[in-house]
Amino acid sequence: MSDDKLMDIDSNQNNDDNEYEDVCYICRRPEHVAGKMIHIPNNICICRDCMQKTFDSMNSSGINMNDMMNMNLGSMPNISMINLSDLQNSIPNSQKLKKKKEKKEPKKAPVLDIHSIPAPHKIKASLDEYVVGQEHAKKVMSVAVYNHYKRIMENTDDGVEIEKSNMLMIGPTGSGKTYLVKTLAKLLDVPLAITDATSLTEAGYIGDDIESVVSKLLAAADNDVERAEHGIIFIDEIDKIAKKKNTNQRDVSGESVQQGMLKLLEGAEVEVPVGASSKNAMVPMTTVDTKDILFICGGAFPDLEEIIKERLNKEASIGFKADLKDKYDEEENLLEQVTVEDVRNFGMIPEFLGRLPILFSLEALTEDMLVRILREPKNAIIKQYQKLLAMDEVKLEFDDEALHTIAKRAKEKKVGARALRAIIEDFMLDIMYEIPKDDNIGSVTITKDFIEKKGGPLITMRGCAEIEDKAEA
Repeated sequence: MSDDKLMDIDSNQNNDDNEYEDVCYICRRPEHVAGKMIHIPNNICICRDCMQKTFDSMNSSGINMNDMMNMNLGSMPNISMINLSDLQNSIPNSQKLKKKKEKKEPKKAPVLDIHSIPAPHKIKASLDEYVVGQEHAKKVMSVAVYNHYKRIMENTDDGVEIEKSNMLMIGPTGSGKTYLVKTLAKLLDVPLAITDATSLTEAGYIGDDIESVVSKLLAAADNDVERAEHGIIFIDEIDKIAKKKNTNQRDVSGESVQQGMLKLLEGAEVEVPVGASSKNAMVPMTTVDTKDILFICGGAFPDLEEIIKERLNKEASIGFKADLKDKYDEEENLLEQVTVEDVRNFGMIPEFLGRLPILFSLEALTEDMLVRILREPKNAIIKQYQKLLAMDEVKLEFDDEALHTIAKRAKEKKVGARALRAIIEDFMLDIMYEIPKDDNIGSVTITKDFIEKKGGPLITMRGCAEIEDKAEA
């Protein structure tokens, strides 16, 4: 087939100004992979390979090419007129890649300026506004992110290559692992994707492929490959891909997933689907280099405390001054003594842990920390309810005893800060329902007796002295 027959049918259409790459309608490959596209009416693009295959198959089937070129489809057997307008814009923008900027000259200066990089103490100060406690964790994350910026910026050729500081974050449920990373996402200028390890399976099985975590980052970067390659990925529930013990079934979501993630963590060029979590013939594919992507892995690691206790008891169980076996049973922050060996015994393979050099843990939340969580953060739960009632021109207050009672109840549930919202929702329901009925109510004070269902809240009418509402809410 000559090049003349492969000319654009509609040469007047020019998509150079479009910020997205053209994608072949048949094979779904983007322009930088398949080459220059052939445009046919109604904004449909076909790559040269697919067009050539189409002509070859038509020649072998006995179709008259003159009729085809003259668009005389009526004279061709078994071919009905196709309404090309039905195919227009068949690929949504969420599955299109943004065009890469042309490099007119060699890069002389780094993309990021050293002065634009927030220093670790500034990153931590921003985290302090939203996250209570966890001083060590915030310090570790601030330094790691700061170094990640500098690593991307560094472009000198002195033989010293800075390695990635991937992190493994361990903490009890409800201690703020995901919340820390979500807050970090608001403060940084790099794309950040939060994904879950529970849905990952070995390639070929039902579930998300391992490369889907990179695909989500690409979506967070608005399908801009260059931005995505400088981003951060947080993989939650990483403990769920630990090696399964005492099982005869194939471990398709455990050790095999860890093995598959090794190349991502260290840095490799992987082919990922655009705008989807799994590969199939109808989704465009592109290549992303993960060597500059920072990975943060987090998990609760249930029963890891038992492994730590066993190790500590074994170290201090010999001699006349041996410790009692139950010495560490009441220790809340036992996870702070975790080592790489403990995590390996939990079921994480050594190769995986070797690619996560920074290991740190979060503190278990105390009653005082839970009270501070209720009060101090910018978007504290109490402040949210105060804002809701302020829209009804009602002032909401909590006395100190009430806050400690809420914190004590949350502590008993052993699910961390997640319990706070459930407890407050329970007793705030009736208040949120009853308050809008009476326009004369000026303020409501939540008391300890009201939370314990021994009395009602303190209600102040507009222009009246404070009276206690004895009625059950």
